[in-house]
Amino acid sequence: MTTLFRSVKDAGMELSLLDTQTINSILLTVADEAVARTETILKANEEDLNRMDPGNPMYDRLKLTAERIAGIAADMRGVASQPSPLGKVQKHSVLPNGLELKRISVPFGVIGIVYEARPNVTFDVFSLCLKAGSACILKGGRDADCSNRAIVEIIKDVLRRFRVNDRVIELLPSTHEATEELLHAHGLVDLVIPRGSRRLIDFVRREASVPVIETGAGVCHAYFDKEGDLEKGARIINNAKTRRVSVCNALDCAIIHADRLADLPTLFEPLQASNVLLYADEPAMAALRDSYPTALLRPATAESYGTEFQSYTLAVKTVASADEAIRHIRCYGSGHSECIITENRAIADRFLAQVDAACVYHNAPTSFTDGAQFGLGAEIGISTQKLHARGPMALEEITTYKWMIEGNGQVRPK
Repeated sequence: MTTLFRSVKDAGMELSLLDTQTINSILLTVADEAVARTETILKANEEDLNRMDPGNPMYDRLKLTAERIAGIAADMRGVASQPSPLGKVQKHSVLPNGLELKRISVPFGVIGIVYEARPNVTFDVFSLCLKAGSACILKGGRDADCSNRAIVEIIKDVLRRFRVNDRVIELLPSTHEATEELLHAHGLVDLVIPRGSRRLIDFVRREASVPVIETGAGVCHAYFDKEGDLEKGARIINNAKTRRVSVCNALDCAIIHADRLADLPTLFEPLQASNVLLYADEPAMAALRDSYPTALLRPATAESYGTEFQSYTLAVKTVASADEAIRHIRCYGSGHSECIITENRAIADRFLAQVDAACVYHNAPTSFTDGAQFGLGAEIGISTQKLHARGPMALEEITTYKWMIEGNGQVRPK
């Protein structure tokens, strides 16, 4: 593994020799090849799917379709269309002694990604890392190994076609031992980003001796305020919950102002079409008992809150005020994405200011937390921490900087 890591680091140094036009051409070609070789990718993906229970929440994340591959290719083209994040002068000044200081954006070098059953991440990570001048080492999950290997081989084919060292991307064996070695490759790997379950993220943060940026785990809330618009609320909650239940920006808990309990049947009516199971507290249960299917209605327990369900399941919490809703989110949120539905501007502003999360929405669903949706081309993950980057991490967020100082013989006085 050490030899492999060193070869990736050396290959990454060669990326500085590529101009932006060549990088963009590689990305566009990989996007075209992904579409042209859709059947190859789907065949490999089918091998993975055959080993997983369709009832597993990860099944939807693992599954690729021709439509999803086309969307992945579109995201890669979006990355190619973005300006290069490298070489930007972030700060520029001249000191009284004549020294000229510039702070310039530069690549990280080698970025390691540890992820689970999400083969789309393989394309996303490569496109972003290449555009940002970094090599990448991928440690995918065993569940997606066939898919990941087919995708990496397509990428390597294109790199060789452009006479670029194909070791700028490497896929490690899908073993626990490979993860351990990646997390301890100090001096060879500059940054590790975990994408997956809370269990995976906690393991990486606890074990790594290289820098880590946490991403992925999302316990997302939507607060329907006393002055919330019912039509907007029903549409927002349904979209946030049912658009794709396995993704990190999916809704996990609906918080309802007590004065609007009578509107719960209308607010949750769209959820019935997707057979969403509700874990409701006593006031919400009483409001829904005669209108929501009995088989889909269960009393909430302490474990219902703070859980990332990744399924057609939603917790329901009743509160007496916006302040109580904020306190609930502070207690159970994961710092990912939260939203408020209200027509009261003052209440919305207080919620936006006081809720501590990477993305906070007013009258829009958490399902928009996504690099492509934010106009960033794609994302390498959603950072839920506060150091270096927060929210969707795209090209600018996976660069660092260095200071360049021009002098003319100045020396520092004693």
